[in-house]
Amino acid sequence: MCGRYAASRGPEDLAGIFGIEVGVPSAQESQEPQEPNTSRESQGAPDSQELHDSQEPQDSQKSQEAREDPGPLVPDYNVAPTKEVLVVLDRPLKDAASPRPVRQLRRLRWGLVPSWSRSPEGAARMINARAETVHEKPAYRQAFATRRCILPADGYYEWDTGREERELEVEGRRKRARKQPYFVTPADGSVFAMAGLYEFWRDPTLPDGHPRSWWVTCSVITTEAETAPLAVPPQEGPRSLADIHPRMPLMLTPDRWDAWLDPRHTDTAELRELLAPPPEGLMRAYPVGTAVSNVRNNGPELLKELSGPEEGTLF
Repeated sequence: MCGRYAASRGPEDLAGIFGIEVGVPSAQESQEPQEPNTSRESQGAPDSQELHDSQEPQDSQKSQEAREDPGPLVPDYNVAPTKEVLVVLDRPLKDAASPRPVRQLRRLRWGLVPSWSRSPEGAARMINARAETVHEKPAYRQAFATRRCILPADGYYEWDTGREERELEVEGRRKRARKQPYFVTPADGSVFAMAGLYEFWRDPTLPDGHPRSWWVTCSVITTEAETAPLAVPPQEGPRSLADIHPRMPLMLTPDRWDAWLDPRHTDTAELRELLAPPPEGLMRAYPVGTAVSNVRNNGPELLKELSGPEEGTLF
């Protein structure tokens, strides 16, 4: 968890919600993001502090202008690891008169590649970072200190396997294949702002200036799932998020957005306080069709609420 989510809001909607200044088609973008420097951490890993615009290796034919603009990224109702996703972040602009961080909307690839990796092959395994240890894990600690972001979503999918199967999962033992998907979303219809991190990776096999030389990837921070009753529970089935899965994405409430995104905020102890779970009772969960289990399926029909589970589960 989190391994799949839905994101249907466009750049214009996200601009109004998050106060985006750069990266929206209608916005005036007179500046360019700064490029990463080549300084290194004490352990020798690259510390790419500035956002590089050649960050989309699969779009090597795009112009510089196109890479700056997220453009018409279509709604995605089945976001999966390694896909491009829209991310909100704060960074200074290149050659700007002021060094102040600017709120930006960017396309990043979901699945973090640590700056010191030899290859990006493990990205699909690093889609999540645990809130309890993100400040100390080598793959995440530098990004936690200076490169934090928000991944806007409508909500996320989780597959329930029943109480006995969940216990087997926690123990690392094999569980049955039949699973019922649920869609978890804010009960009031607001944006599900997932706390995230982003990182730079330089492909050593490519020359400087190559459009695929820099990758910018991201990860979702997860926390323990809520045990309190859901704001709107399904007609039958789980009564809390913990009944579905022991983990959930960490949702940031609007009062934490600015502090989380500000790269000048580097105090680890204070940042960890921002990882506290949101107030209880904000979420609802409902069963959806098993079509979402196939990543090739995509469309608003995946969010259709069912009257009951398609796959039987135990409670």
